[in-house]
Amino acid sequence: MQRNSLILEDRPINHSLSLTDSHSLPEEDKSVLQIWGGNPLHGHVKISGAKNSALAIMAGAILCPDDCRLRNVPSLVDVARMSQILAALGLKIERNGDTLDIDARHLQQSQAPYELVSQLRASFFVIGPVLARLGAARVPLPGGCAIGARPVDLHVRGLQAMGAEVHIDHGMVHAYVPGRNPKLKGAKIYLDYPSVGATETLMMAATLAEGETTLENAAQEPEVVDLANFCRAMGARIRGAGTNTIVISGVPNLHSVDYPIIPDRIEAGTFLVAGAITHSEITISPVVPDHLTAVIAKLQDIGAKVIAEEPNCLRLVPGRLRATDIETLPYPGFPTDMQAPFMALLTKSEGDSVITETVFENRLGHVAELNRMGADIRVKGKHALIRGVSMLSGAPVVATDLRASAALVIAALAADGKTTIQRLHHLDRGYYDLEGKLRQLGAKIERVQDKTDAGVEADQTLTAPSQILTPPQMQS
Repeated sequence: MQRNSLILEDRPINHSLSLTDSHSLPEEDKSVLQIWGGNPLHGHVKISGAKNSALAIMAGAILCPDDCRLRNVPSLVDVARMSQILAALGLKIERNGDTLDIDARHLQQSQAPYELVSQLRASFFVIGPVLARLGAARVPLPGGCAIGARPVDLHVRGLQAMGAEVHIDHGMVHAYVPGRNPKLKGAKIYLDYPSVGATETLMMAATLAEGETTLENAAQEPEVVDLANFCRAMGARIRGAGTNTIVISGVPNLHSVDYPIIPDRIEAGTFLVAGAITHSEITISPVVPDHLTAVIAKLQDIGAKVIAEEPNCLRLVPGRLRATDIETLPYPGFPTDMQAPFMALLTKSEGDSVITETVFENRLGHVAELNRMGADIRVKGKHALIRGVSMLSGAPVVATDLRASAALVIAALAADGKTTIQRLHHLDRGYYDLEGKLRQLGAKIERVQDKTDAGVEADQTLTAPSQILTPPQMQS
């Protein structure tokens, strides 16, 4: 069988996302977080399932012409959005606690709805499995946090290498496989950048393709490995996930599976940083310590200790905070999703630090808000120069994206006085009941409705209305 070959050259694409019983879509909540800093934390935190794994694996369930059960699925706004996208494609979805049952045997619709895809970056992943199942797919260009250019060229060109005809028209990506037998064909594809999203999209598409597909310079993130393990559990033939070369041998069909999502390494890292900045000893589980190697190394550089209490449990022991330098890189390098929380930590670390953001060009929006709290940070291009200060002060601040929200929460926990954080829809996309978990550790934190005209006006000006029901634990 002849194999196609294509080299993809483009900018990086990373993706860095509660099911409801209704598909009605209310306006976005206008609540704010109020945090009174200076309270030590103590106790244990239960880490939820990984958002980025859950979203990709939910899309991967489209590949199975039967039902799949996913366990340890976090109750997040982005998970609800993906659930609604799958329902619009004809899938049946039921949630019971952290278990999600997805029945894709009646997949009929090849077009994903614009109003949902435009809000969720990871929703574009459905193009691969829908194309593999139906031979055609129409997916709008995706949305998500405004943290930089995240083009879909790598996805599109990879699908073209596998025999699909693809064009973009009026914001819609149209893809189909020509011929009487609309099956994708195996291809050898080189990714100029190890994009997580493109790796996952093409890996899913290749599971049902005819022949063998090789993805070279593939992303190595744990979420990619989790998706590969899920597909393998359904009968896919994938080897090399977790390395820079993934080989997928297509199979005719896949079967049902019961599969647990891995713990969220970014949530785990966020709580470790919260313990470090408040000089508090806390434990977190379940975790996969190997997924946190770069984060743990930097915490220890800064002065904290991270001890493995059990194979899936870590204990943070605080220490005197000192400066360090950080450069974000694809896995196994330091994760871009932890850049903002670590910046908050370094504002309270003795000495001068430099953070270099190499993944997203617009991921330093939290600098101005941290400076509003008394931090001393200057930005020069992709570098943030941080001079540690002895004290942060509570202030009204506005979250600019998901991980920036977490950074502001972390800074507020160590600040003097009260901090009020607006635009919580970012936070609710990626952290399950963050304030509830922090309260259990002893933080003084409360979510309240924002009654001020200024707060409401800012939200209306800067944010498109959300199209998703707020999970119960996120409602005031």
